[in-house]
Amino acid sequence: QVQLVESGGGLVQAGGSLRLSCAVSRSIFSINAMGWYRQAPGKQRELVAGFTSGGSTNYADSVKGRFTISRDNAKNTVYLQMNSLKPEDTAVYYCNVEAKTSPLLRPKDYWGQGTQVTVSS
Repeated sequence: QVQLVESGGGLVQAGGSLRLSCAVSRSIFSINAMGWYRQAPGKQRELVAGFTSGGSTNYADSVKGRFTISRDNAKNTVYLQMNSLKPEDTAVYYCNVEAKTSPLLRPKDYWGQGTQVTVSS
């Protein structure tokens, strides 16, 4: 079973930084795409940053220049470095991967349990 274990959330003052990590279990065959989403209270879940299946990155306009997504393929881990945090960045952040557990199966979406990021003003 694929498991995504997130860490790194917490409480930080505006202007501060946090680094989120998401480790994907070794029960996967391959990863197509991976990224970070967030959901604030009363709002829909939105893409923050991600790697496409082609390896390129994309970012929400609201985080461009402040957040950086990176990955360590050897560790099946994806990171989100968040700098210059703002109160409006407060949300639960979720890791997402599109992955195959077997070369014979289609890729599926998997989600982490979510980690809370709170930015105080």
